[in-house]
Amino acid sequence: MLIVIDIGNTNITMGIYHEDLLIGTYRLTTKFQRTSDEYGFMLLSFLNASAITVKDIDDIIISSVVPKINYSFTNSIKKYLFKEPIFIGPGVKTGIDIRIDNPSTLGADRLVDAVGAYYTYGGPCLVIDFGTATTYDVVSHQGEFLGGATAPGIGICANALSSQAAKLPEIEIQKPECVIAKNTIKSMQSGVFFGYIGQTEYLIQQIKKEYQQDMKVISTGGLGRMIAKETALIDIYDADLTFKGLKIIYDKTKRKQSL
Repeated sequence: MLIVIDIGNTNITMGIYHEDLLIGTYRLTTKFQRTSDEYGFMLLSFLNASAITVKDIDDIIISSVVPKINYSFTNSIKKYLFKEPIFIGPGVKTGIDIRIDNPSTLGADRLVDAVGAYYTYGGPCLVIDFGTATTYDVVSHQGEFLGGATAPGIGICANALSSQAAKLPEIEIQKPECVIAKNTIKSMQSGVFFGYIGQTEYLIQQIKKEYQQDMKVISTGGLGRMIAKETALIDIYDADLTFKGLKIIYDKTKRKQSL
């Protein structure tokens, strides 16, 4: 079995593959202060909840955009799962040709999502990840990562309102009944939610116009489902896109090593 792990700025998500089937997922909050033992206990709890033993695990592959916790997380895997994890980075075969100014600066999460989208749904495609930041990335028909755009995530937008304006409260991100509201909370929810849909649709339209071609639009990320339901410009919402990308990269890496 293969454990796939995505370490993001807000959450750490983990999945287990039995051959090509994703049989379990788990999510925890990203915290910099956790020790390797704390991560180890969480990993073991994840396995126990899925009725899987340490001996069942063949390998672990990780995508991380939080370097501060990589050391502790790696040590937890070595200590409790007895494996050396594979990190997405130089030397790992992805099957994507990165065509940006400095390929080494591309976040592992964006690369993994691009792999998952391209090899699952084909190209050209526009991959949108609604995470802490929202990223829009273009992959060509030939599997080239051509570039992207980065916007504040919908959560950041909501938090900015309450933190920067003294009289505005914290809000839950949800779709209000109408655009024009009769109270402060509903008006904030309206501005954040419907405003974010407008931003999303405008960027999709401009990206397609810039490349002068139609492309499949694939979205993922924690709040992506909510946005995808509200616009016809997103073709596919895939909650497991990152896991799929990690599994594809793992398979390519192992095939390369066996040659």
